[in-house]
Amino acid sequence: MRLDLIKTLNEERGARRAVVVVTNTDSGEQRLVKAADVAKDPLRELLEKHLRSGKSGMEETPQGKVFLTVHVPSPRLVITGAVHISQTLAPVASLLGYDVTIVDPRTAFATPERFPEVKVLAEWPDTALPPLNVDRYTAFVALTHDPKIDDPALLHALQRECFYIGALGSKKTHGRRVERLKGQGLSDEVIGRIHAPIGLDIGAVSPAEIAVAIMGEITLRLRKDSGEGAGARKTGVAA
Repeated sequence: MRLDLIKTLNEERGARRAVVVVTNTDSGEQRLVKAADVAKDPLRELLEKHLRSGKSGMEETPQGKVFLTVHVPSPRLVITGAVHISQTLAPVASLLGYDVTIVDPRTAFATPERFPEVKVLAEWPDTALPPLNVDRYTAFVALTHDPKIDDPALLHALQRECFYIGALGSKKTHGRRVERLKGQGLSDEVIGRIHAPIGLDIGAVSPAEIAVAIMGEITLRLRKDSGEGAGARKTGVAA
């Protein structure tokens, strides 16, 4: 690979931005496509497909066979709430390759003993979240049922490009949440990014089942990227 391509590749990866290296297998010619430039690239559909899957592979194009080498940042999951659901959600997410962080100022809950091998920040969201540099490869869930913790956390997430934002609670609970967020100056469109009730509608009841429903919905958003807002989807978990 040319030195200029290597330099650009390292810069994009260092900034947690996706990039694809396109190699023509006949000529050996290579070019690099940044995520921000995919929409205007002649191979847009192929590039988008591989970015969604996160997998490299060979493709047939009008220009001949090309190998698409995909570099996508590892996904992250930020959980607000060191609750029972989180105790299952964190290891399941880790198993799926997510870098997990749990934020909860309640020191009785946010302990290494309850969450082994997971980064736990026993701090208020206003303090804990900014250094995490939440980005478009981050899934964000709010699980405390405490507006003093969940609301500022959701405000932080909604101001960024998280690919998924979810919040636990019934439709009634979420309705009250919506009014509070509107009071903070957020529009219906922005608030509509929140998946609430959270998770796929699989009839989940136990904390473990709810965790599975949440990770199922997060995976759907990561791989399918349907673009649907929370208001245009099914009812999830209302715990």
